[in-house]
Amino acid sequence: MPKAKRKTTTKKKKSGAKKVKRNVKSLIIFLCGVSLTCIAFFFGWKALQNNEEEEVTPVGETPKVCIRVEENYGHVIDSCARIFNINSRYLKSLACLECSGRTDRPNRFEKHVYKRLKNVRDGKLTDYEGVTQKMLHDASDDALKNLATSWGPFQIMGYKCLHLNINVADLRGNDAVYWGVKWINMEYGHLLKKGRYRDAFHYHNTGRVYPANGKPTTYDPNYVSNGLNYMKFF
Repeated sequence: MPKAKRKTTTKKKKSGAKKVKRNVKSLIIFLCGVSLTCIAFFFGWKALQNNEEEEVTPVGETPKVCIRVEENYGHVIDSCARIFNINSRYLKSLACLECSGRTDRPNRFEKHVYKRLKNVRDGKLTDYEGVTQKMLHDASDDALKNLATSWGPFQIMGYKCLHLNINVADLRGNDAVYWGVKWINMEYGHLLKKGRYRDAFHYHNTGRVYPANGKPTTYDPNYVSNGLNYMKFF
């Protein structure tokens, strides 16, 4: 009888140990599950927070500048956008930045560009952004000033007409939107077709894509961010 009693006690001990082991294992699995859930929730929350920071939803009424662009240029921009397969929202936002939707468009003379073009004409410089002495050999100082001035709703530099094989007057005339969009398509249309609007805005203003260091080199540090925000109103 004593031996049988010891066996029962041993069995109970083993059974209790297994039960404790199972409970510990279940507890570990439960804690792991809770930890994974917390981690997933944390990263999900961070991603949502980042998206909210990057894609700000427009609040309030449509800016007046967007309304002016739509009224004064909307139809022709839509037409040219279809011709060159470019997002019209980008083009309208660009017009907001460059001419504020005005029909009495401002012109911007770039003195440093004028000096470079003059040096090319006078043989002191080989070329300037593809403009050679052959192109400028008979250009007067006044002509160079027109080439060194930005024109039209997209403020395209006058010397770009040499690449388009047109006159400066075409960049500021009735077909200014068409020639502007054609130049945009030739120069950085590949960025637009890939949806790289941040790079496109920066390229239009500086001739270079958005810097990898995240610091824009545009004349207005908010130029790109403003352009991206305007796109949301069209």
